This record gives sequence, C-alpha cells and structure tokens, in this order.
Amino acid sequence: MPTHADQNGSDKPFLSDIEALRDRARQHLEDGAVTPAYRGDPAKTIEILQAVLATELVCVLRYSMHAVAAQGLNSSGPKAEFAEHAREEQEHAMEVAERIVQLGGTPDFNPDTLTARSASQYAQGADLVDMIREDLIAERIAVEHYRELVRYFGEDDPTTRLMLERILAVEEEHADDMHDLLVAHQGEPSLDH
Repeated sequence: MPTHADQNGSDKPFLSDIEALRDRARQHLEDGAVTPAYRGDPAKTIEILQAVLATELVCVLRYSMHAVAAQGLNSSGPKAEFAEHAREEQEHAMEVAERIVQLGGTPDFNPDTLTARSASQYAQGADLVDMIREDLIAERIAVEHYRELVRYFGEDDPTTRLMLERILAVEEEHADDMHDLLVAHQGEPSLDH
C-alpha cells in the first residue's frame, strides 16, 4: 500500500487497498452514498436535516410574504431584498432535501408540520420595520442553530457539515443585510436581548 510522510515525518497509509475498496463498493448497494466509511448516524442526520429543511421552508414563506406585503415609499429596496432572500432560502431547502435523499430518507415537505419542526418562527410583522426586525431575528436563530450543527457533524459527516457551512455563510449575509435595512429604516437596531 502506498504511503506518504506527513508533516511530522511519519509514514501513513495514503490510499486504501484499491482491490478492497472496489470490493466494499460492490457491497450494500442499497445504501447508496452511505458507505462503511461514513461515521455518522444516517437516521439521526436525516432527523436533524428534516428540521433544517423545515426552517428553510418557513424562511421562504416569511420572506415571500414580506416581499409582496411590504408597503410605503421606502419599501422597494427591502421588497427586492426579501425576494432575493426567499429565492436563496429555497435553494437551501432543495440542497438539504437532496442530502436527505442521499442518506436514504424522504424529505418532509408537509406544510401541516413545518412550523413545529422549524427552528425559526413564521412572523408576518405589522409594518416594514417590524418585518425587517422579524427577518433579522429569524436569521440570528438560523446562524446560531447552524453553527451548532456544524460543530455536531464535525468530521463524522463532512459532506453535511460543508453543506451547512455554505448555508451558514449565506445566513450570516442575510442577517447582515437585515441589520443594515433595520438601521436604515429605524435609525438603529433595537432587538430585545
């Protein structure tokens, strides 16, 4: 088996025995992408991702509603931002749903249980500033939740972790966008701590 020296100078196996790798790949084809090297718990990962999917779908609905309901002379910028965020949240939902399928699950798009499974809440907001505030709160929830999940998956499931890291980066950008809008429309942010 080929070896290479790591930074400390010790020899480590570089690649699996290719014949053994080929033999393992032919076993348990019904498991799809979940190979013996997967160190996570597929059932638990699917359960967690169902909640992530619900969170993203609730965000799609909230941002979509805000994109059509925002009113006032200064609403065109926020309306466009809400619509863009709704589209990006939809992309996240589809990526998460595809990962659930890769792990052998069936994505749960049931609207009857979305809000119960979501980390974020669906809040309409009474006016434009209130909508922005609710979206900022929801993004802050998502950012904290996804940070926890990135730590949870660690090296046990790097594919899921990397997907969540990409989504987290966009959620942080969304939070920053909502913060900027709140400052622009209210003068300064006022979140209850």
